[in-house]
Amino acid sequence: MLRALEIHHIQITVPKSCEDASKRFYYSVLGLEEIPKPTGLLRNGGAWYRLGNSELHVSIEDESSSNSASKRHVCYTVSDLAAAERELRHHGIEITPDRQAIEGWRRFYIRDLGGNRIEIAEKIREGER
Repeated sequence: MLRALEIHHIQITVPKSCEDASKRFYYSVLGLEEIPKPTGLLRNGGAWYRLGNSELHVSIEDESSSNSASKRHVCYTVSDLAAAERELRHHGIEITPDRQAIEGWRRFYIRDLGGNRIEIAEKIREGER
């Protein structure tokens, strides 16, 4: 059985027309701490926030995106990504490789039976690649 350690982040999406208002809402209304996005993701717009040990990633997505095409997701961390992948494949779950690497992390994506995107990630320990 796959054992998720914690929810690392949740990514939500907003249309481009709501980007600035959404940023103000999460920062000024809810008081979330804005944190830097990785350099390679800055061109995508949106913003990242932290609350306690969890993060909220606000990304830009066309309003017409269907659930099965959406990049909205929850990210669960695991202690052994390779073992998690083997377990999920054993259960017939399709693995979608990471196409946009984030420094310090290994990850892949799956979809639940309702089509919701899920990120499975492992923090790379110092000295590992």
